[in-house]
Amino acid sequence: MATQQSTIDFVLDQLHGLSGIETRKMFGEYALYCNKKVVALVCDNELFVKITEPGKKFVGTNYEEGFAYKGARASMHIGGDLIEDREFLQTLITITADALPMPKPKSPKKK
Repeated sequence: MATQQSTIDFVLDQLHGLSGIETRKMFGEYALYCNKKVVALVCDNELFVKITEPGKKFVGTNYEEGFAYKGARASMHIGGDLIEDREFLQTLITITADALPMPKPKSPKKK
């Protein structure tokens, strides 16, 4: 089942005010970027944030480990009251982005 636009709109509204937030649609699901880094995936209307040590420390035991899709790496499945908490979600996304390395530049395409 593909993620509904209303779910993306809700997540973006929760993150309103953070700089560098973007989404990119891929195969009916979405990648969530913060400052050019993929910090989370939204799949089947569920939010899966990349696991980082600072993110785990911030969240504590308030998450379930989950998989955005078959074969994906484990992520923090953020749902229920936590996704409704704007301050919590903004802080988690910021902490996650800060902990992740910048993506490697793509090589130019060969002709």
